[in-house]
This record gives sequence, structure tokens and C-alpha cells, in this order.
Amino acid sequence: MNPLDTISTFRLGSRDVKRLGYGAMQLAGPGVYGPPKDRAAAVAVLRAALEAGVDHIDTSDFYGPHVTNQIIREALHPYRDDLTIVTKVGATRGADASWNLAASPAELRQAVHDNLRNLGLDVLDVVNMRSMLGVHGPAEGSLEAPLTALAELRQQGLIRHIGLSNVTAKQVDDGQRIVPIVGVQNMYNLANRGDDALVEKLAREGIAYVPFFPLGGFTPLQSGVLSDVAGELGATPMQVALAWLLQRSPNLLLIPGTSSLGHLRENLAAAGLKLPAEAVARLDTIGAGARH
Repeated sequence: MNPLDTISTFRLGSRDVKRLGYGAMQLAGPGVYGPPKDRAAAVAVLRAALEAGVDHIDTSDFYGPHVTNQIIREALHPYRDDLTIVTKVGATRGADASWNLAASPAELRQAVHDNLRNLGLDVLDVVNMRSMLGVHGPAEGSLEAPLTALAELRQQGLIRHIGLSNVTAKQVDDGQRIVPIVGVQNMYNLANRGDDALVEKLAREGIAYVPFFPLGGFTPLQSGVLSDVAGELGATPMQVALAWLLQRSPNLLLIPGTSSLGHLRENLAAAGLKLPAEAVARLDTIGAGARH
């Protein structure tokens, strides 16, 4: 049986999406810059993801830049009616591969049009405003100006829904007063539990929480407890880490990324892994010191 056939769903924007999706960041070249080494392999991974039942893809036009969205269009356009593509704006890439703030109304308008053109869409399902106020995590500060600009683009019919990325709980509350927020995308995983309270708050409000770097990102999760639990369950550590997130809260939507067909299948198989309560309790100790 396909693990995604029975996985639960959660509302994201206009649709209920399966809680295990796909993040496209790794389809670009090293450092998320330039073209991939094997474009045909990147196309194959995207097509395999949809064939397996994935209906939620996360991307951005500043991956590459432009590269990842162009590969998505090559692989999947015309898109299935049930596919939700989420993108993000608020940054741009320098010629030296640097990540730079791009949040003025003109820059956001350009970013939205770049996403539309490169994805081959007339309207974007969900656009996340990526805060660049903090380099290594959320930092307080006003997002009123960029959110207002995105709300205007939404009124023009170029965007259906708006989310936030790399933000604090206060910024979510402030944002809700400007435009409905349908999702929050922050770093969160077994070892990084700083958003525990925010996850639970959003769940009560029916808002999706999309953890980026669910497997640790550029510094993969490493834990003796994680390895032990995985061995006992006959699973890989990464499958256990994803299964833990799926059981953590019903509003968590996962977007693990990979450029490998083998890793894609491994990630999707986590949808069918049920963790015993005893295993969850042991895994909870990994991030016990990282909660606030």
C-alpha cells in the first residue's frame, strides 16, 4: 500500500493537503545556487513525488534563482488540479550566491511576477513572506509594509493566500490584522523545539505550521536516541524524525526535500510509520533543552 493513501490532511489555503509533501530547494545547484548537476534527475524526482500522491510542493523563485521553479514547470506543467504550490518572497540572490533582503513593494511585486512566469501560473496558491530581520532565526520587527504590499497583490488576484516564514508569534498576530495568514513556515524538528507553543497556538486557530529543515537541514540530525529508536523500529533515523513530526500536532505539514529518488521514497514511507508512545517519550528528550 502507498503510505500517502491513508495519511491525514490539513487545510492550507483553499485545499486540504496531505500532511507529507515535498520541498524543492535541493533541486537547485550547490548552496541552492545555479543549475543542478543532473536536471533530468530533478525532473524525475518531481514526477515521482506526484505519482506517489504528493499534492503539496514548496518552492521559491530565489532558489537558483529561478532554476527550481523552471524545473517544476518543465516536470509538472500543466499542473494537476489538486496540486498546491507554495512559494516564498522577501529575498533575492546576489551574483556571489548571497541571500539579500528584497521586501520593498516594487521588489515583492517583481518577485510575484517572476514566480508566476517561471512556474507558468496565472495566480499563486500561497505566497509566504519570508522575514529577513533575523539571519539565523526569527527576530522581532514590523512586517506591516511588506504584508500590506502582498495583500494588495492578493486583492489584484495574483495571490490566493498569504503565509509567513521565519517569524515570531507576535509577527503572526500582527500579520493577521493585515491579511488572513494561512500558514507559518519556521525551523522546527526533533532537536529544535523553540516553536512548541506557537505550533500549539496555530493548531487551535486552524492554521498550518510547516517546519523547514525537518531533518536538520544543512546540519543533519544526529542523536544516539534517534538512532536507537530507528533500529528498534526497523526504520531509518530520518523516517523516525519525520514520523515524530507527523505525530507531534495535526497542523504540521512536512516538506522534506531531496534530489534523490531513493531518498524521496524513504521520506514518503515515513507516512506509514507509527511511533509507540514509549518511543515518542524517548525522542522528546532530544529537544528537551530547546523549548521555550
